[in-house]
Amino acid sequence: MQIRDMMVPVGDGVELEVRRIQHKEPKGPVLVLLHESLGSIALWRKFPEKLAKATGCDALIYNRQGYGHSSDEELPRPFDYLEVAGHKWLPRLLETLEIRDVVLIGHSDGGSIALVAAGAMRGRVKALVTMAAHIYADHLTLAGIDEMAVRYREADIRDRLARYHGERTDDLFNAWQTVWRDEGFQAAMDFSPWLAAIKCPAMIIQGENDEYGVPEQVTDIVAGIGKNARGVSLEDAGHSPHLEKQDQVVDLLYDFLRSESVLENCN
Repeated sequence: MQIRDMMVPVGDGVELEVRRIQHKEPKGPVLVLLHESLGSIALWRKFPEKLAKATGCDALIYNRQGYGHSSDEELPRPFDYLEVAGHKWLPRLLETLEIRDVVLIGHSDGGSIALVAAGAMRGRVKALVTMAAHIYADHLTLAGIDEMAVRYREADIRDRLARYHGERTDDLFNAWQTVWRDEGFQAAMDFSPWLAAIKCPAMIIQGENDEYGVPEQVTDIVAGIGKNARGVSLEDAGHSPHLEKQDQVVDLLYDFLRSESVLENCN
């Protein structure tokens, strides 16, 4: 496999930082990984490479606006920033790179964006996997954000995040907590209308000990998508099962994609 980093212009003066993991003879859908609210390309760690190797599919990982070396984002964040990321910027990125068929794999905020994108792009999305996605603001999410804000001020969270986000660390953290703590955002957040448009196989994963989301997020997402969706609760896992149970999650995704015949055309 070859790993390449690049900057990709997606219109309106916006460039996104992209990492591509490619096989010598690419076949099948491209695995597109969407990071969490405080995530980045680097914070996926070795998970994308392991998954690309296991499935034989190429992978695409990118930093959204405001993250890494991607262009600055609009601040304060508009209430629909997650939806815009899913129905505008991700399709533009795929069009620029001339990528047609994809498997969307999103974590936390990235999972929510993946749900929107799967509804918006429909036939192009051959399968969908979310981990710790949310379609509304629940009490665990909001309590977790409040706790993280305290740790950011009083513990070493800021220093740890700064290793990945550098000068943007404070802006990113404040943008995240500010919009999520806004009662207007909480009232407006409802991704359920996108779910009915999702027709591909979908696996909705959440750790049993996820401190940022109630179990009903999974059941409600599955119910909204319908018969093509399945929910998975992972034992002894929290908010980041792909890091906490990396090998198990790689095997889980491989088995899911194979069972749905998504990997038939991969290497």
